[in-house]
Amino acid sequence: MNSNAIPSLQNLIQASVSPYHCIIEASRRLSAAGFIPLSPGEPWNLTPGSSYFVPVYHSTLLAFSLPTDAKTAPPALRLAAAHTDWPCLKLKPSPELSVHGYGKLNAEVYGGPILSTWLDRPLSLAGKICIQSDDPFRPETRFYRSPRPLLTIPNLAIHMNRDVNKGVELNPQVDMLPLLTVLTDSLDKNGFFLDFLAKELQVSKERILDFELCLFNPEEGCTLGLENELYSSPRLDNLTSVEACLYGLINAHNESQQDGLIRAIALYDNEEIGSHTKQGAASNLTERILEKIYLNLGYGRSEFLDSLFGGFLLSLDVAHAIHPNRPEKCDIKNQITMGSGVALKLAASQSYATDASHVSVIQGLCQANSIPFRKFSNRSDMRGGSTLGSISSAFLNMPAVDAGIPILAMHSSRELMHADDQDALNRLVEAYFSA
Repeated sequence: MNSNAIPSLQNLIQASVSPYHCIIEASRRLSAAGFIPLSPGEPWNLTPGSSYFVPVYHSTLLAFSLPTDAKTAPPALRLAAAHTDWPCLKLKPSPELSVHGYGKLNAEVYGGPILSTWLDRPLSLAGKICIQSDDPFRPETRFYRSPRPLLTIPNLAIHMNRDVNKGVELNPQVDMLPLLTVLTDSLDKNGFFLDFLAKELQVSKERILDFELCLFNPEEGCTLGLENELYSSPRLDNLTSVEACLYGLINAHNESQQDGLIRAIALYDNEEIGSHTKQGAASNLTERILEKIYLNLGYGRSEFLDSLFGGFLLSLDVAHAIHPNRPEKCDIKNQITMGSGVALKLAASQSYATDASHVSVIQGLCQANSIPFRKFSNRSDMRGGSTLGSISSAFLNMPAVDAGIPILAMHSSRELMHADDQDALNRLVEAYFSA
């Protein structure tokens, strides 16, 4: 097992308890590596040979390194992408529910989680809270993470649900409401959660305007298996890919920058709900930031469009490892086992970006750098998931390849991977940016 990849991944996962916290941790790592923060809505003065990052709407980030000759000739573009969100439960407005002496919270499903895996676990809350300020157009934003488990969603006892082991459908509005407290006379039955938030933030509850809070699994990841070869953790989808993007860009940042190449990463929010948001991959966000880079360097739109058509996108998201108990759920030949390295994901439907010319580029990088890999496709009679590659490449008109780490229990509150596969993905992104 690689001794370096998993501890760094684990640190990212423990820090990234919401997409907002993921961007905070990514910004911290980039700043430590010498990247300079920029605001998307302010003028830029870019310096060739320098590196920058642009947080957008708190949950998306683009970072890039400029070549030293960026103003001599239009630089080529190489981009890697991942997403910062995962399937979970999110609180609704006015979430307090008082039922038979219990204080529950009204929540809704975000994305496509395996709901049963969220039951009977200690759960906690994280996200952002907006507080009234002197300027109505600029409320104060605070990023909150509960320092302890707060909630649980209890299962119904088998004595009251005799068919539970035959498979029982869970109703999101009935069965998935988290329990926060047993109500007492000292608690406001209609405002106990808002009172809690106000106390946590040390502000009056009247100043709390709104919040976006998600439930997260606070359990730490751990290695297991006879040789500690497996790694079990929440949020492997898709923080494994965020980790690889940061690793590859930061390490390539230390390479020679005299190659006329802009290296960039995009960490998007909202992939799990389709990416059609202002901060998602199915927006004009990336094109506008990339164009702003080229305009700032003194080039026109024609040179920028040339860079898109001649660029390359490596889209990273997890893949389905063959299941030891249900191998028939995978394709009869194009399967991948955990520990096989990077999955190169292909689909005739283009749910994964598939083009033989460009998949061959990534395959060649793997072979040249002794990075283990295997090509992966879903069963022909089973619809697989989709990811950023086709979405982003359609907006950018840029060649793209989808790749990622094979995992089990995808979209569970706790997922499983092989520890060595993170090292393989890290090395692929480093090679991609360094070649």
